[in-house]
Amino acid sequence: MSDPTRDALARAGAVLTVDLGAVVANWRLLRNRVAPARCSAVVKADAYGLGAARVAPALAAAGCETFVVAQFEEALAVRAVVPDAEILSLGGLPTGTEAEFAAHRIVPVLNHLGEIDAWAAFCRARGESLPTAVHIDTGMNRLGLGPDELDTLAEDPARLSGMRVRAWISHLACAEADTPMNAQQLGRFRMALARLPAAPASLANSSGIFLGNPWHFDLVRPGCALFGVNPTPTQPNPMAQTVRLDARVLQVRNVDSPMTVGYGATHRVAGRGKIATIAVGYADGYLRSLSGRGHVHVGGVPAPVVGRISMDLITVDITALPDGAVAPGMLVELIGPNRTVDTVAEQAGTIGYEVLTSLGPRYHRVYVDPAEGARCRS
Repeated sequence: MSDPTRDALARAGAVLTVDLGAVVANWRLLRNRVAPARCSAVVKADAYGLGAARVAPALAAAGCETFVVAQFEEALAVRAVVPDAEILSLGGLPTGTEAEFAAHRIVPVLNHLGEIDAWAAFCRARGESLPTAVHIDTGMNRLGLGPDELDTLAEDPARLSGMRVRAWISHLACAEADTPMNAQQLGRFRMALARLPAAPASLANSSGIFLGNPWHFDLVRPGCALFGVNPTPTQPNPMAQTVRLDARVLQVRNVDSPMTVGYGATHRVAGRGKIATIAVGYADGYLRSLSGRGHVHVGGVPAPVVGRISMDLITVDITALPDGAVAPGMLVELIGPNRTVDTVAEQAGTIGYEVLTSLGPRYHRVYVDPAEGARCRS
């Protein structure tokens, strides 16, 4: 009798394996590092491309009680799989959505006085002190109360009446770098807190955690580090790798000069060799900027990507590999033990965040869940 999971795997052009045990181990490492501060989990952008529907429940089972997303629809998706968790939505309070936030117990992160006034009025009208977080800008100049609005709120804290401030938050601009701005933002945040009603505070992101205890406050908000991206780029990565991407070889062909490979004939063959065509492309999130720069691994041996990456395919020079080492149907490693997310990002001229969040929907996804004792397809 046919096994649907086995059949789907056999048909798949590429397989993305997500190690939920490694995600949980990363969260526990960070939780222990910041204790007694609490450790949340940022699972925006579908848990950085890994799948919030699987990641959030695994973290909740490990003890994570607070999740952070960017948008209300993301919050609803997380609420569906972690019904009892606290969920913060960083994107503010869109006009007219107060009742929806309350109905689904989503904590809005209020970014300006207009949102504060709207949420306070809604809470007073309901006669219920509903939780919120308030964002204070300390130097990003992106979201949050700027200096003038902070002055206004500090002089008139009654604007908060009716709501329950669950946290004052801010966000570090350069936490991964050794720069005076980290201390400057810490100082600005402390000065702001001294002027506002007492409530828990949250400043540190993944890299901010590694700046030390002064940045931890009451709640930290790691994101990329949970998923294996190095939060300390100038030092060895303290986090476990969580993803592996393998793609299937579709064809192997002999080439010789003066042949060219791929769109635009950008790769010119210098002599007799072999090219493998592999079933992954920029539609799958294998970034086009890796053209002529990326590598795959075959049995631990690197093979360079040659020619332009196209929507569905890449071409790899396997001339240096022994005859028969690469054959149609086999899988080769694009991300994994030999090529970490950060390595791929460096070759692509970007950051690990973009590599992860670009991972496309066409992969056959396999989740390794120690709690279930086996690999499971989602």
